[in-house]
Amino acid sequence: MRYFITGTAGFIGFHLARRVLQEGHEVTGFDGLTPYYNVKLKEMRHAALSQFPAFKPVISMLEDRPALEAAVSAAEPDILIHLAAQAGVRYSLENPEAYIHSNVEGSWNIMEIARRVEIRHLMLASTSS
Repeated sequence: MRYFITGTAGFIGFHLARRVLQEGHEVTGFDGLTPYYNVKLKEMRHAALSQFPAFKPVISMLEDRPALEAAVSAAEPDILIHLAAQAGVRYSLENPEAYIHSNVEGSWNIMEIARRVEIRHLMLASTSS
């Protein structure tokens, strides 16, 4: 099976992608590597996933619809799992626009793209706060 997972540099996304890869599936991992959490840690997670030949990382933002559409089209996924989000409730007070772009616009893009390409299964796990 081919999986498209957003947020693969995050804790949950990384562990899910690794498990799916260990089971012999293909994974396209989509992540913006934003600096809210340690970027070096995120890069290390993607490097660990890149040890699997069936992993393809895509570094881009959810709100960049053309990039997201191109990544989904190239991956031809059977399953799309959306885990990426701008985290941090307190940070939402400092930078609410980041939440609107990532969590609202980005999740909307995921749902519209999944509908358009008639994905077999879409799992929307969280849009954070």
